[in-house]
Order: sequence, then structure tokens, then C-alpha cells
Amino acid sequence: MLSLPTIHCQACIAKVEQALTVHPGVTSARVNLTLKRALVDAAPEVTAAELTDVMAREGFEAHELDPSALNETTTSTAGRALLMRLAVAGFASMNVMLLSVAVWSGAEDATRDLFHWISAAIALPAIAFSAQPFFVNAWRALRAGRLNMDVPISLAIALALVTSLWETWLSGHHAYFDAALTLTFFLLAGRWLDARARSAARSAAEELTALEVPRALRIDDGSPVEVPVAELRRGDHVLVRPGGRAPVDGKVVKGRSEVDRALLTGETVPEPRGPGDLISAGEVNLTGPLTLQATAVGQDTSLQRMAALVAIAESGRSRYTSLADRAAKLYAPGVHILSALAFLGWLIWSGDMRVSLNIAAAVLIITCPCALGLAVPAVTTAASGRLFGKGLLIKNATALERLAEVDTVVFDKTGTLTTGAPKLINWGSLTEAQKSIAAALASGSQHPLSQAIAAIAQTEGVSEAALSDRLERPGFGVEATLGGAVVRLGRADWIGVAPEDEAMCAALQTDDGAAIVLTFEDTSRRGAAEMLAELETQGLEVVLLSGDRTAAVASFARSLGIETWHASMRPEDKARLVAELQDEGRHVLMVGDGLNDTAALASAHVSISPAQALDAARAASDMVLLGQDLAPIGTALSVARQATRRIRENFRIATFYNIIAVPLAVAGFATPLIAALAMSTSSISVSLNALRIGGRR
Repeated sequence: MLSLPTIHCQACIAKVEQALTVHPGVTSARVNLTLKRALVDAAPEVTAAELTDVMAREGFEAHELDPSALNETTTSTAGRALLMRLAVAGFASMNVMLLSVAVWSGAEDATRDLFHWISAAIALPAIAFSAQPFFVNAWRALRAGRLNMDVPISLAIALALVTSLWETWLSGHHAYFDAALTLTFFLLAGRWLDARARSAARSAAEELTALEVPRALRIDDGSPVEVPVAELRRGDHVLVRPGGRAPVDGKVVKGRSEVDRALLTGETVPEPRGPGDLISAGEVNLTGPLTLQATAVGQDTSLQRMAALVAIAESGRSRYTSLADRAAKLYAPGVHILSALAFLGWLIWSGDMRVSLNIAAAVLIITCPCALGLAVPAVTTAASGRLFGKGLLIKNATALERLAEVDTVVFDKTGTLTTGAPKLINWGSLTEAQKSIAAALASGSQHPLSQAIAAIAQTEGVSEAALSDRLERPGFGVEATLGGAVVRLGRADWIGVAPEDEAMCAALQTDDGAAIVLTFEDTSRRGAAEMLAELETQGLEVVLLSGDRTAAVASFARSLGIETWHASMRPEDKARLVAELQDEGRHVLMVGDGLNDTAALASAHVSISPAQALDAARAASDMVLLGQDLAPIGTALSVARQATRRIRENFRIATFYNIIAVPLAVAGFATPLIAALAMSTSSISVSLNALRIGGRR
């Protein structure tokens, strides 16, 4: 199983599947665009490293996932089940409504009773199937000694059926079968909309765990033997080949290489590693084989500790109480008390149990729990549609409510505010001969700076010099021979020149012995400056976090006018800073893209990650930025505040209808026709008000 974080369309699926299928030993390959994964069926001798290389050649980032560490989400299954219940409730309510219209139009005596019995035959099995989610949730709440919105809903449906059956048995004039079914239908519609909003959400902790390498090469009797990672113990010697991820935390005992530490620092510039240096699980070895002595395995590795941080942070954020839950705390006991008072009052006044029970049921039905049940999902769906059109996908049902409360925005630097890809800025100062040598040396290297040189050379159509004896020296760079002279591309101190102060740079030694410093920079994403100006206009404080060097972060923050910034931040440092800000009473929006940001993303009040982020970062986020432009972040904050206003307006609409309709019910004037009209009118009004969020201001 491969994680493919950069695929985004049907063309990507076709390209990936075709490239994998034609690889020798591969039987089949199926891509899931939603989960951004490929499931590959291949012969035992085909390794994951081969397949990730195939993807790299096709231009796709790929990481091996451990299927045993993933518990597939059941959200889609739950959504389909809700849709089935919604369809049954809708079909049944239409048929019962046709019969009810005949009764309302004047059907009497045996005809009316027959229509009521047919309605009962349709309604009872339909509600037994369709209303199960409300009955089950209400029962769980009551067993736990609390009330939620499903308690009055379940009681209203049950009481409507009981009183309707009683009335039908006694040849009464009024039955509420149609109201019970319509109530179930509207509420299931709201529940299904809510399930759709959650369908993209997955556990970030699971994604982090799945990114661990499932197998490792342990050195036994001087030879590498492939074993499951679970069999590794502290002190074992492990071989990490170029392009492989470290399966354990360890100390280098043999070899030299450069290591991509983006997992911990978020920065794309590799760092040299040699004997005595430490490497963390999940870091990628780039240029040369390394032998590690394991210092931490299993649950003790840095990757597992990060997964634990994310899991803790996620559980903390799940305690957020939504507006709907807060409304339920007031609404549920209020409705029950009102219905009970109506029952007791009419029982004392009339002494007729049948009349009293009918009026109590009418009060429960007409208090419009359907409008309250639709208030939040309708707005969330309308706002989600508007933001999706702007390039922002909402994954979490309460994300908009939390986003509306934000007063501080924390950004990661590399890959979030910047493109994450180094750009050579002094290429134009090189001669054609120097460009030719640089392009030839950079060709085929996996080093990010070499790839930046190769990209700009390809864009300009630079022809590569005819080199011989090309050799990549792990941890230093690439050297070759050109016309009997040695040419090199690599670290400035290896070539013998002084690098610019803390700048991102490499050096080129040409065939005439000249040494040129090549300087790189990470450019800002499109819309970054405009988005920051919009945040400042809204009165929000902006904080920049980065694992990069102090000088680089200071220079970048100054270029965008960000006053508060922090450099050399590890994952736990970012999460701790976000927690400290929230302990001060602030509501933090975290925007980040890397594994090193996942703990901070999960612990923030609300979070956003770009679509190009690794799966774990996207899974930890409440929203995903689909394009390269950062401008939708500013739009999202204003839409979130508007959405929260609409939700509160919807609650007021539902309350207004209750104020009008409840006295009619208590006074005994709430016939099934009035109940159906009141419920439908309030539900439609709530839905139409929610749609206003998609229009112009």
C-alpha cells in the first residue's frame, strides 16, 4: 500500500495505475483518490522501494504505508446507511401524506378509519427502520443520565405513533402518522448532511503510525536480513539504503550520507550525517548507505511519540461543544416540561386521558425539533459549498463554528507560506559553460538543491556537459571528470569556499578550477501577502513558526511584515507554543503542511493544511486548501463568522415558530394538518436562510 499525497484528479489515477501495472512483477494496482492511496498486488520479490522509484520517475511523491496500522474509516458506510433510511422515510411519508390529504379533505367514518389503518401499516415498519439512529442515541443518553436532542425527537415520534394508533383503534378524527414520518424524514436529511461533512475526516494518529516502515534490514552475521520492524531490539544494527526511511531511532556507526529531516524540522534542505550522528525514525536517507545502531524501537521512537502527541491533541479538541449541543441542553428539558404541563393541565381540566395525551403529543410534534436538527447541517453544507468553490474543503462538522472564534493565526513556513521547493536565484550570473557543467552534475541526483538546478536548466534548454567518472559522495556532493579536470557540485566547505551567512547555498567547481557559490531561496506561495493583509484587516494576530535557521526565518518574516516569529522549532515545540497561546485564552488557527506540524495542527482550536501536505497533516486538519493560492484562508474566516450568524438566526427562526405554534398546541387547536404545516414551514425557512450564505454580501 502506497500513500500518494500529490495525486488530485482522474488523469493522475490513470497515470499511476498504468505506471505501476507495467512494472515487472506487478499483477494489479488500484488507486483510491479520496484516500490518496494505491493498493498494489505484486510478486514477493517486488519491493516497496522499487514502486516508490517508479512513482518518482512519473513525478508523484510516494510513501509506503503499513496496512495493518490502518483502521479504514466507517464514515462512508454510515453515510450510505443514513441515505437508505432517508429514502425509506421519504417514500413512506409521501404515501401517507396522500392518504392524509384525503382525510383532511373530509373523508369520514369507515373511509377515514381505513386510511388511518393503511397509514399505520406504512408508518410503523418505516419508522422502526428509519428512526433507529434517533432511538439508539436517545437510549444511550438516557442510560448515561443525560439529555440530548434525540431524546425529545424519539419521544415525539413514539408518542405520535402511540396516540395515532389509539385514535385509529377508537375511530378518532386525528392521527399523526404523517407528522411522525415527515419529522423523521427532515431529521434524517439533517443527519445525512452532517455525515457528509464528516466523510473526509480520518485519524491523523493512524496515518502517522502507518508511515512507519513495516520492514527493516537487520545486520545478522555481517549480512542484511529483512525482518519485521516489530522484531528489532535496542542495540541491533540496521542498514538504511539510499532512498529508505529509518525504521528506528539510532546512531550512525558506518557510512556517510545526507538525510531529509523534513519529518522533524519541515525544512527541505538535507543535513549531512556520519559516524556518531543521530537519526530519528521516519527520516529519509538520500545519498549513501548508513548502518545504524538502534537506540529506540517500537513505541519509544520519535515517530511514535509524535503519533501519541497527535492522539492526545485530537481527543482534547473533540471535547468542543457545538452550538447544536448547547441548544439541545436548553431545548430538551424545556420541551419535556412543557409537554408534561400540557398533559397534566388538560387532565385536571377535562379528566379525559385520551384528550390530554393527544395534546401532549401535539406539543412535542409541533415544537419543531426538525428545524433545530436542520439548523446546523443546512448552514454547514451551504458554507462548505461556497468555500469549496473558493478552493477550501471543510472536513469537520464543527470547524466553521471554531473558525469563527479565531483571534490568532499560526503559520508554518516551509511548504505552507512558501512553496517548499528551493529556487536558484543567481543562475543568471553563470556562463553557458558553467550552466552546462552544473546541469550535468545535478542530473539524476535526489538532493533538493540539485533538483532545483536540473529544473531551471531543463526550462532554459541547457545542454549537459559530457562528463565521465561521475560519483556521488554521500554527505558532500557530486564530482566527475571533464576533459581531464575534476568538476564538483556540493557543499560549499567541501569545495573550499565560504558560504553566505546562513544562506541556503551550494557550490560549483568548474574545469578551470573556479568555485562559484550558488544561492537558493524558498519563494512565497501565491496570495501569501494579500492573505496576511486580509488577516491584519480583520484584527487577527499572526505568528510564524519554522524549523529553519534564525537568519532565514527572520528574513522571510521581515519580507511579509510578520512581527512575531520563532525559528529552530521541533514538532513538540510547535505543539507546546500553540497550547500556551490557548492557555492564555486565545483561539488559535494553525496552518501547516508537514508531519512535524501534525501535533500542532491537532491541538489547535482549528487547523488548515494544503492539499500538497502529507496524508497525516491533512488528516489532522479540519480543512484542506485545494489550490496553491492562500487567499481562501482570509475568505474562510469571514464565511465562518457569517455561518455562525446564520446558525444562530436559524435557532431564532425555530424559536419564533415555537412561540406561535406551541400556544395553539397547548390550547388544543393543533390538528395534524397544522402540525405538518408548522413543521414543514419552519424546516423550509431554516434551509432557505442557510442558503443565503452562498450569495453576495
